[in-house]
Amino acid sequence: MEVDERTGLYVYSDTELDRAEGEAIESLKAHCQQAIPDPDKWLEEELRRNILLTSVDFMLNWARRSSLWPVNFGLACCAFEMIATAASRFDISRFGMEIFRASPRQADLMIVSGTLTWKMAPQLRRIYDQMAEPKWVLAMGACAISGGTFVQSYSVVPGVNCIVPVDVYVPGCPPRPEALLYGIRMIHHKISKKSIVTEG
Repeated sequence: MEVDERTGLYVYSDTELDRAEGEAIESLKAHCQQAIPDPDKWLEEELRRNILLTSVDFMLNWARRSSLWPVNFGLACCAFEMIATAASRFDISRFGMEIFRASPRQADLMIVSGTLTWKMAPQLRRIYDQMAEPKWVLAMGACAISGGTFVQSYSVVPGVNCIVPVDVYVPGCPPRPEALLYGIRMIHHKISKKSIVTEG
């Protein structure tokens, strides 16, 4: 290493610079033969265990089926069994269905219980259309399912599925509250099979 007399700065020879650079490289090579662990390696495991679409589906469907809010659409004698289901003996609130909603805009499950007439059909369709998506329909009793004993009458709709799409049918004349609870559990099972990917 020399000092330039005019500028007073150190002047390095090419040989010294090459030697210093070579020593630095050899030192680095000696200490860096193993790859540094990837700091993001945990992410792959995290994705595999937790952040999956099926987990999102499961949580969303669990929330939906645990807080179904039914709209009361009692038309005839089956309505008494539906009301009994909401009473303390059968305790529909254990399924997150505390109160039957008065407004279809707050409901996502329509329980049609009783004989549907053609005069009442437009109101049924209007209430169904006012319900927010996703929504489900349960037809309770023989009259709601197929017109029942009144199917030959000029004024009776031969099944609720002529007016709105039905998800679950609960047969009987009238079906007992236990049968309605079983139908609600079938709705829960149907909800658990849904996926947010296929929702339109």
